[in-house]
Amino acid sequence: MGKIKYIDKIRKFFKESPIVDINSLKKYIPHKNKKYIYLLISNLLKKKEIKKITRGYYTLYDDASLIVYCFKPSYLGLQNALSFHNLWEQETNPSVITTGNIRTGLRKVFNRNVNIRRINWKYMFGFEYYKYPLEDRDIYLPYSDIEKTFIDMIYFRQYLDEETLMEFEEKMNRKKLKSYLNKYPKKFQLKVMANLNKIQQPKMKELWDNKKDEIWENA
Repeated sequence: MGKIKYIDKIRKFFKESPIVDINSLKKYIPHKNKKYIYLLISNLLKKKEIKKITRGYYTLYDDASLIVYCFKPSYLGLQNALSFHNLWEQETNPSVITTGNIRTGLRKVFNRNVNIRRINWKYMFGFEYYKYPLEDRDIYLPYSDIEKTFIDMIYFRQYLDEETLMEFEEKMNRKKLKSYLNKYPKKFQLKVMANLNKIQQPKMKELWDNKKDEIWENA
């Protein structure tokens, strides 16, 4: 009877939390029966009542983005953030940026590729918790804001096409971008500014194309 009581409480906890770590479940088990939690989790996995995200973390949901909760501090960024902020229309896999001492690179979560990247703790800023639709509920996930996404794309040497650069130009807050850049070495600041110049050049060309006939007529 006692163990049934445990399982009911744990099922309720899973329904209340989008992601559950095994240590938080141990509080439902008396100290002398702590090892029982591993058997209980194993049985829930076999019955497919819950899903494993990564070691020690479980959920009811089939959403790979939840892995961001497994590494602290961390946030979702790069191409994943581009899609979230509607800076491009491509569907992307989760990209987690963390300061944690974990294995980086690609890993499979719910049959999706998740890219894990490590960043210096000095640059762990520029993210916010945004509302995110998760099947039957709304939750909040940490995503880099538009300005930090732009910086991270350059920091991690990711390709930015002209169309995406133009989207950044339209939506970025230059004052916020400048305040973020002050935290980086001068050499990197210049690299970011060079990418900003790539944005300006097509705009200047467009302006010239639109105005050149008028200029020649008045010459």
